[in-house]
Amino acid sequence: MRLNSNKDREERGSVYPLIPLRDVVIFPSMATAILVGRQPSVNAVERAIKTDKNLVVVTQKNASVNEPGPEDLFLVGTIVKIFHHISLPDGTIKVMLEGVSRARIHEYFEEDNYFAARIEEIEVDERDTRELEALMRRVEYLFTDYVRMNPRLPNEVLLSLQSIEDRSVLADTIAAHLLVHNDEKQRLLEAFDVEERLMAIHRILSEELQLLKVEKDIDEKVSSQVQKTQRELFLHEKMKAIKKELGQGEEYEEYTDVKRKIKKAGMSREAEKMAYRELDRLRMMSPMAPEATVVRNYIETLTALPWRKRTRDSLDLEQVKAKLDADHYGLAKVKERIVEFLSVVKLVGNLRGPILCFVGPPGVGKTSLGHSIADAVGRNFVRISLGGIRDEAEIRGHRRTYIGSLPGRIIQMVRKAGSKNPVFLLDEIDKLGADFRGDPSAALLEVLDPDQNKHFSDHFLEVEFDLSEVMFITTANVMYTIPPALQDRMEVIRLPGYLLHEKLAIAQKFLLPKQMKAHGIKPGQLRISTGTMTDLIRLYTREAGVRNLERELASICRKVARKLASVAEPDAARSIRITRKHLESYLGIPKYSDSEIDEHESVGVTTGLAWTEVGGEILNIEVTLMPGKGELILTGQLGEVMQESAKIALSFARNKARMLPLENDFFSSIDVHVHVPEGAIPKDGPSAGVAIATALISAFFDIPVNRDIAMTGEVTLRGKVLPVGGINEKSVAALRAGVKKLILPKGNEKNIKELPEEVRKNMKIAVADSMDQVLEHVLTKKLDWGIEHRRDLGGFFGSHLRKSAN
Repeated sequence: MRLNSNKDREERGSVYPLIPLRDVVIFPSMATAILVGRQPSVNAVERAIKTDKNLVVVTQKNASVNEPGPEDLFLVGTIVKIFHHISLPDGTIKVMLEGVSRARIHEYFEEDNYFAARIEEIEVDERDTRELEALMRRVEYLFTDYVRMNPRLPNEVLLSLQSIEDRSVLADTIAAHLLVHNDEKQRLLEAFDVEERLMAIHRILSEELQLLKVEKDIDEKVSSQVQKTQRELFLHEKMKAIKKELGQGEEYEEYTDVKRKIKKAGMSREAEKMAYRELDRLRMMSPMAPEATVVRNYIETLTALPWRKRTRDSLDLEQVKAKLDADHYGLAKVKERIVEFLSVVKLVGNLRGPILCFVGPPGVGKTSLGHSIADAVGRNFVRISLGGIRDEAEIRGHRRTYIGSLPGRIIQMVRKAGSKNPVFLLDEIDKLGADFRGDPSAALLEVLDPDQNKHFSDHFLEVEFDLSEVMFITTANVMYTIPPALQDRMEVIRLPGYLLHEKLAIAQKFLLPKQMKAHGIKPGQLRISTGTMTDLIRLYTREAGVRNLERELASICRKVARKLASVAEPDAARSIRITRKHLESYLGIPKYSDSEIDEHESVGVTTGLAWTEVGGEILNIEVTLMPGKGELILTGQLGEVMQESAKIALSFARNKARMLPLENDFFSSIDVHVHVPEGAIPKDGPSAGVAIATALISAFFDIPVNRDIAMTGEVTLRGKVLPVGGINEKSVAALRAGVKKLILPKGNEKNIKELPEEVRKNMKIAVADSMDQVLEHVLTKKLDWGIEHRRDLGGFFGSHLRKSAN
């Protein structure tokens, strides 16, 4: 369709001014009032008033178009006559229109200030048939029901239909009163055939009547519910008055307040149903009843839980890495694994993955890593300590049949966090216990399983709570005390002990500024040189972590604070500098020597390595032979596994000693005493087998052992050396103790690449898969029984040698 010029318009006939309509369709014989506000439409109305007062009105396809063109208008409109108009002060015109006939638009014309159209007036050919009469009566019947059922249509509409005899006019009048979309009305306007129009009206009325019946049913149900609610309200008010007379207070206000909290809590459907049921029970109870307290506490717990509240994650990996570096020195592999974990979370969009478990000695920063992750990701942080917990109810909660029952610690901490996706630290998971009250570690299986914790069930709640969005992190000192099923649900990240240079950096960057601030010492008022700090670490602390180091720095800060406080103007006091010679005056005499190993080579004394809860440790194993009855004496609080290792080592050493020309009753006439110093500390594990076997061979053959060599590994009866765990921690302990050479099992050769660079740089590392190879490294003399060596022996051992020929 196109816009033609004024000249084209004058060459053709049947041209009318045109106004587009929004949200209304005008039918022939329909009278209506419209407000004309758009300037071209106002000009068209004024043009029509000056001529014959006839217009063409066409409905817009899209009512939101402010300046419609030909493509925005339908092709069928209505010729209308203006029989009244009012010009308003704001420039708009209110006109009363009456539809005359249908019109098909052939062309649009654009005048200087209004639109016009050349139209073809549609004449309706009305046939008089019995089918048409029956259809007309049916439409009238349906429309009568439609008006009576629709409250938006007045009954006077039916009166206006009684005086209409023309079927086309009657059909248009009914169509004009239908409360349907304009597209439906436009289709009725475009239905030129009366029978076709009546069939369309019949269809629309049938559909609308069905909808009205549904609406009526809904209204009746809602009305019934409203009446029920009003009745309940009346009874509640009456009950409230009765309770007031009985002196029971404003119970109803409490009821409505709790009901409002339940609605706002966003619970699951199951939990909400349970809450309303318990609320109804509470309403019927006396407020003084003991059970009322339990029910009230239960509802309060349900409404306080963060069913739908969550914090928005900030998974900026550079920001996370910067935060971890700012809070912790070193631990490069640990930080890298955490960033990898969060990278997966960022890509996948959820946390359905392994539970991280930080394993390492005390004081290396396991708990503070959890804090840093929460801060970096932007989540709330909560923590519980599992050490010493022996009751399963601590995890799953107590059943509400008991007075004073509470939810488990998991639900309590999620409630405290205030969001359903906090970072949740389960501290000291290796120290869980079990007794007649149940096994807490078994209850944690559901909590730490990503496939199960979506439906976590607490005994107190009795409804499921979704824990799948919680980021669980666990910490432990050792792994062997954690049940295998629980270990299977966690990904272990080991945190080794700190080396000297790492402790030095931590002390200077983190610990000393922290303690100065805690003791009121301003920057610059206390200075500790690098050499002094190194001596403090070596001579006053011996640990894998830095807790004791922090205590020693706190002790120094207290004494410095006392000196500053004794000055009249502390702010003006000069800076206090602590040097090496001042350490004894601040901390007392040194607690440790530079080296833990023996200063001199000795027979029957070896240096072993152990892996304990506090990191790697040095074991100085001593063996002595004495007259006796062939017994093996073990001292030093050795566990069952370590005692078995000592027996295996003795059997291997006795078999090795067959190369000696000993009397046949030698081993039945001596006692072998194996002692591991620091007897107050329990020791266990098979990794001292190599060291014990070496000490026994040294004693039997009277050959000293190199003092600056440490060893670890499990030994078999055949002298095979088997791999052990904790190589990282043991190597750090060896370096700290002054060891120059480290002997490892051949099976642990792959672990050498993972050792700290300082360990690999400052210690020689050798591997061995048999005791013969170990003895070649550690004995000061070759294991060869020659004449020269035999002549050197005397005393008790020499007296048991068999006499032989030269």
